[in-house]
Amino acid sequence: MTDLALPGSIEPAHRPDLNKGFNPLTIILFVGILAAGLLYVAYSLLADVDAAGTKITSYAPFILLFVALLIALGFEFVNGFHDTANAVATVIYTHALPAEFAVIWSGFFNFLGVALSTGAVAFGIISLLPVELILQVGSSAGFAMVFALLIAAIIWNLGTWWLGLPASSSHTMIGSIIGVGVANALMRGRDGTSGVDWGKATEIGEALLLSPIVGFVLAALLLLLMKYLIKRPELYASPKGNTPPPLWNPRPPHPHLHRGELRPRLERRSEGHGPNHADPDRHRAHRLRTQPRHAAEPDGSVIANSAAAAKVVETRAAGYNVIGDPRPAVTNYVALHQISEGTFPSLAALMKEIAKQVTEYGTLGKIPAATVGNTRNDMYLVSEAIRFLMKDKEADLTKEDVASLNAYKGSLDAATKFIPFWVKLAVAIALGLGTMVGWKRIVVTVGEKIGKTHLTYGQGAAAELVAAGTIFAADHYGLPVSTTHVLSSGVAGTMAANGSGLQWSTLRNIALAWVLTLPAAMMLSAFLYWVFSHVF
Repeated sequence: MTDLALPGSIEPAHRPDLNKGFNPLTIILFVGILAAGLLYVAYSLLADVDAAGTKITSYAPFILLFVALLIALGFEFVNGFHDTANAVATVIYTHALPAEFAVIWSGFFNFLGVALSTGAVAFGIISLLPVELILQVGSSAGFAMVFALLIAAIIWNLGTWWLGLPASSSHTMIGSIIGVGVANALMRGRDGTSGVDWGKATEIGEALLLSPIVGFVLAALLLLLMKYLIKRPELYASPKGNTPPPLWNPRPPHPHLHRGELRPRLERRSEGHGPNHADPDRHRAHRLRTQPRHAAEPDGSVIANSAAAAKVVETRAAGYNVIGDPRPAVTNYVALHQISEGTFPSLAALMKEIAKQVTEYGTLGKIPAATVGNTRNDMYLVSEAIRFLMKDKEADLTKEDVASLNAYKGSLDAATKFIPFWVKLAVAIALGLGTMVGWKRIVVTVGEKIGKTHLTYGQGAAAELVAAGTIFAADHYGLPVSTTHVLSSGVAGTMAANGSGLQWSTLRNIALAWVLTLPAAMMLSAFLYWVFSHVF
C-alpha cells in the first residue's frame, strides 16, 4: 500500500521511524541503572528516618508518606510524557539522531539537569502554598494538600497528553497550588484571595504568559538572522529522505540539560522540570522527611546575621511582651499580610528561639529529633515573614534594614531550602521512565502538526537554541517558564519566518489547552483538597 500525504502534513518518505524498538542491551543497562537507583533511594529514605531517631508508634504516617512519594513520582513520570518528548521532537524530525537514541540521550541529560539544578524555580513555586499547610506538611491537612495538588496535576497532564497537546507541567502545578490555597482559605472562613501570595502568583503568571510569545518571536528572528549570516540553502530546506544534518552544522544543545524543575521544569521540570519542572514535588518530599542529613547546616553566619536582623525587628517591638506561643501571630501575618501589634514582638521572640537553638547545638543536625522539626518550621516561618516584611510599606524599613533582614533570610534558607540528592535521583528515575513510555504523542504533534512542511535543520536549531537560552535565564532568575510552550511556539515561529505555513487547527487546540490549564487545575485541586480534608 502506498503512503499518501494528507494536506498540511509532511511527506511520508521524510517521516522518521518512531516505531523502532530499543536494543536489548540498552534495555538491560537501563533496568540495571534503574534498580541501583531505586535501591539507593530506599536506603537513603530508611537512613534518614533512622537518623531522625523517631520512635514508631503507628505505621499509618509512614504509609501515607510512602503513598505521597509514589504520587509525587507519578506526577514526574507523567511529566516525562510532555517535556522530554517535546525536547527531542526537533532532534528526531531533523534526523539529527534516531528516535530511540534521542530518547535515551534526552533521559541522560534530564538526569544531569535534575542533579545539577539550583532548585530556585521549585522553591519559587512552593512559596505560593499557604504557609500554615507547609508547616503541617506531615499532618492530615498536609497530606490532603499534597495528594490534592499532585493528583489534580496528574489528571490534567494525562488528559492533554492523550489528546497529543503539548501542555506545561509547571503551568498545571501552579494552577493546582493556587486551587489548594483558595480552598484552604475558604474552608477556614477567610476570603479566598487570602490563601495565595498573589504578588508571587502574578510574577510567575507573567513568566508563563510571556514564554510562548518569547519562544515564537525569538525563534523567528533567530532563523531570519541565520539566513542572513549563513548562506547555505540546504540548511533551510526539508531534509532529503532521512539525511542527517550536515557535519558543519553544529547541533543545538539539549535544552533539558538545564531542567528542575522544572519546568522545573521550565522546567521542570523544568520542570523543570528542568529546573523549571523540578518540580515542587522534590521540595515537598524533602519537607515530608523528619530530619535532613545532607542539609546546608546553619553555622556562625546564622547567629551573626540574626543579631543584625533582630535589632531591626526589636526596635519595632519595643514596649510589647509576648505571652504564650508567638507562632500564631507570625503565621497570621504571613497568611493575611497585615501587620498587627503582635507581629513584630512575636517575630522577635521566634528569632530569639532560633538563635538559642543554633547557639546551643551548633548545627541543625545536632538538634534533638524531638525538637528539630519545630526549629526547621520556625526557620521557614520567619523566612517567609521577612520576605513579606521587606515588601510591606507599613513596615517602614530603610535600605539598611532590608539588607540586614535579607542576609538573615539567606542564612535561614540555606538551612531549610535544599533538595537531597536521593530525592533528585528519584525524580530523575521517574522522569526517565516517563520519557521511555509516553514520548511519541507529543513528538508527532510538534514535529508534524504545527507547520505545513517538514521541519528544516535551521528551524530545529533555532527553536532549540531559543528554548535552551530561555531555560538558562529562567533557572538563573528563579522564574518558571514552560519548556513545552517555548519550544512548540518556537517551532511555530520558525515556520512563520520560513514561510512554511501553519496548521491553525493544531495551534488553536494548543492555545485552548494553555488557556484552560490554570482554571481547570485550580478547580480540580480545590475539589480534591476538600474531599481529602474530609477523608483524612
